[in-house]
Amino acid sequence: MPRKPKCRFIGSYPDHWCFSAEDSAQGEPIVLTLDEYEAVRLIDYEGLSQERCAEQMRVARTTVTSIYGSARRKLASMLVEGRMIRIAGGCCEISPSDNIQIAAKEENTMRIAVTYENGEIFQHFGHTEAFKIYDVEDGKIVSEQIVDTNGNGHGALAGFLKSAGVDALICGGIGMGAQNALAEAGIALYGGVSGNADAAARALAEDALIYDPDAHCDHHDHHHGEGGGCGRHGSGCGNHSCHN
Repeated sequence: MPRKPKCRFIGSYPDHWCFSAEDSAQGEPIVLTLDEYEAVRLIDYEGLSQERCAEQMRVARTTVTSIYGSARRKLASMLVEGRMIRIAGGCCEISPSDNIQIAAKEENTMRIAVTYENGEIFQHFGHTEAFKIYDVEDGKIVSEQIVDTNGNGHGALAGFLKSAGVDALICGGIGMGAQNALAEAGIALYGGVSGNADAAARALAEDALIYDPDAHCDHHDHHHGEGGGCGRHGSGCGNHSCHN
């Protein structure tokens, strides 16, 4: 029986999860795991050596060589064969951040995050500058805290929530890329919600929140651009097809 691989640390989740050529070939997509994506990001995009990449991912240099080689072969197959490639899976954890000053979550506690601005639910997940965090026990909120996001971009925000021990997110509009990141992080999504943040958190704690499971982000302005659009113009992958 093969030994279970050691979890690798990644800096954040991707903003973009699915890629294909305009004349993409038929067949099953290639799956690039999160650790393979991270190795390519660190070595080819950030310009780190394999030694430094291994340090950041907290694995041996030989492991990075294997991960990186596998990723490059998959990327080559995509380019040569015209096959779709999507990012998913892998035994990975988000690197802990010293910037997250949130109390440890107690056992049997549900932690809810709400995109937050001036007491209301901020409507564009990828641009939120703060979350309000609520800890829930036995259907009641027992503590709450407002925290700065310390970053932006769908993948970075999803990683922030994962590191903070969040179980569920309440927000307004949210793009497909962010939805993919939250799913990988194991965070339940309650989108399409507006109004008072405290009231929404109480409603979810009481299992009475009204939300839109098909919520997406329609916010298209000059802030999106290279940062990754939301919703129908994002780069998420669903049902093995890209939403472009």
